[in-house]
Order: sequence, then structure tokens, then C-alpha cells
Amino acid sequence: MPATTRDGVELHYERAGAGETVVFVGEAGYGAWQWGWQYDRVAGPFEALVWDLRGTGRSDAPPGPYSVDSMAADLEAVLAAAEARRAHVVGVGLGGMIALRYAREFGRAATLSLFGTAADGDRVDETALRDLHATGDDPERLRDSLSGAFSAAFLDRSDTVEQVCAWRRAEDAGTAAFRAQAAAALGFVAGPLYELDVPALVCHGIEDPVVPVSVGRALGRDLPHGSFEAVEGRHLCFAEHARAVNDRLLCFLGEHAEPSWSQG
Repeated sequence: MPATTRDGVELHYERAGAGETVVFVGEAGYGAWQWGWQYDRVAGPFEALVWDLRGTGRSDAPPGPYSVDSMAADLEAVLAAAEARRAHVVGVGLGGMIALRYAREFGRAATLSLFGTAADGDRVDETALRDLHATGDDPERLRDSLSGAFSAAFLDRSDTVEQVCAWRRAEDAGTAAFRAQAAAALGFVAGPLYELDVPALVCHGIEDPVVPVSVGRALGRDLPHGSFEAVEGRHLCFAEHARAVNDRLLCFLGEHAEPSWSQG
């Protein structure tokens, strides 16, 4: 489905399920595949909505620079097109930054669920972030670039890794768009966190090389209604340890859903 921003960028989104909207916002460069472990699990109790950031997948890829502010406005365009009255925003990395800005600037955010997120771009390891991206179709380069996202044990699952690499070839951002997205993340400053008056679940991989776990712990502490939980794994800990993460995520969402959508 398409949504069009004020500056004419067409964004692609997909949704499934019924209920309050849970919108997934991805990391710089990565396509919607990164949420494949959550999307089907969330759809049913909630409406799951996943979209391609500008420059990614089937969305338009205008020339940079990009900013977190503009991508938060992109998220508002998607949710308006989907007629979502309120939304639970789930983000990783750059997507978590977009979630923080969205909650500050727009009125639809009911909750935030943040993975591998920093409140300021200077707390992101720039080299590790850039190492997440792989140029071209070289299978070895694609696989090697997953080392920041997944543990060695996960990368030993050859069939799964082969499928992830296929998804990446089809959905990930090109080099120019990735650089614009990464620059947006590195230049981000959240501003006073005490002003964000929404419930927030902050989860973080204990071996995340992109954003140290201490940064996530501080984010959970500094958000007025935040809670922090460490997760085994690296930057995409929510994919590698999906069963435990999904159980916690659905519990959190259920606690903050409106009564008509509460599942228990």
C-alpha cells in the first residue's frame, strides 16, 4: 500500500491483523525482513504494520540528506494513510530514534518499544553501524556484515542465514540511501527525555556492538515511564531470541492497549 509524504515521497507499507496498530520502524539500511520474526506474531491480537523507510525496499529513494525529523514525519504520513488513530511504535536503532522523535512531535504514539536505540547519535559506534551494510551481491560480504546483528551461533544456521541474505538482496537500501539514513542516525539528538510522557519498553542486546548496552540501560532509566530489559544477543536480538522477546512485547502491548482491544 502507498502513502505519500508532504514532499512527495511515496512510502510502501503492509499490514495484517485487526485491533490497535503496532507499527515497526527499522534500522538504517535494513528492509522489512528484519521484523519477520515479530510481524506474524503481533498480527491477530493487534494490527501489525511494517513500512519501508525512504530509500529502502519499495519506498522511493530521494537523494539525501535525510533527517530523523523528516522520517518521523514519514511515519505520520504512513499512519495517517492507514487511518490509525493511535499506534504502538516499535523501533530498532535509527527506527528507535524515529520513534522517540515521533512521540515528541505527533499525537498518535500510545507506547514505545525500543531495541538497540540511543538517545543521541554520538553514542552510536559509527564503524559498527556502517559495518551492518553490505554493498553488491557478494554472499560472503552479506554474511560477514551480519556479524554485528547476530551471534556466531545464529550465523552457523546456514539455511536461515541464506534466507536472510536473500531478503537483504531484495529489500535493503542502496549505498547512497544507507549513507543518508546512517548520517541521520549519527546526527540525532533526542532532546529532554523527561518530556516524553508515554510508556516505553527498552530492550537491548547485551553484546550489541552498534549501541552499547549501557546506553540502552540509561535510556530506559531516563524515560519517565521507561523500563529496561537486557536480552541475549547482538543488535537484532529481537530476531535471534524472538520467542522470549515476543512474549515480553505482547505482554507490554496488552498492558497498554485500550480496554476494547485488551487480550486479557
